[in-house]
Amino acid sequence: MARRCELTGKAVMTGNNVSHANNKTRRRFLPNLVNVTLMSDALGRSVRMRVSAHALRSVEHRGGLDNFLAKAKEAELSDKALGLKRNIAKVRATATS
Repeated sequence: MARRCELTGKAVMTGNNVSHANNKTRRRFLPNLVNVTLMSDALGRSVRMRVSAHALRSVEHRGGLDNFLAKAKEAELSDKALGLKRNIAKVRATATS
């Protein structure tokens, strides 16, 4: 399983540990990923995803999973999230017409 957020695309970064003597050794900065169950109002069901804590705050700020996915860039989303975004768009389009 990749260490990548399914909603924002946030992934592992690399850098250096720098000691007091200025010795540099490579290290990894891992994203703070959590397994969560998010509720989709348009689909009427819950969805399990592995997202970063930052993305979880963004979902709450934008008013839920549906609104977050509507504004999200498709390049950042995982295949699962992209499918959800398209399903939600279809349901919203049929509801308005």
